[in-house]
Amino acid sequence: MEYGLGDILILLGSLGLFLYGMKVMSDALMELAGDRMRTVLAKTTSNRFFAVMTGFLITAAIQSSSATTLMVVSFVSASLLTMTEAVGVIMGANIGTTVTAWLIFILGFKVSMSTIALPLVGVGFLLALSKKKKTSN
Repeated sequence: MEYGLGDILILLGSLGLFLYGMKVMSDALMELAGDRMRTVLAKTTSNRFFAVMTGFLITAAIQSSSATTLMVVSFVSASLLTMTEAVGVIMGANIGTTVTAWLIFILGFKVSMSTIALPLVGVGFLLALSKKKKTSN
């Protein structure tokens, strides 16, 4: 397989865009992170066991260890987490991904998304309609 100059430039541009996005996100987190967020992060990652459990639960909730890892890297960059706490959370995220894969393999979930997609769209539509609109005075 041959790579040309265009492929290398696309790779470098993509990497630059990714790093720029990480910088923007960490700067925004530093501005938005109040004392409450700092205390919640400090309590949920106070020791290694809690940090691993936090990573496990977040990954189980959002079903993406990559997203969890990206958030943790941003929190470390914004000085909301220390490196030791971040390692625990990332280990928990990886454990969560592995346990999820094991559960699917062992229990053999055979759910057809097409059978539940239309009812979920309907529920989402009803929830969107039931949302109260803000009134300006």
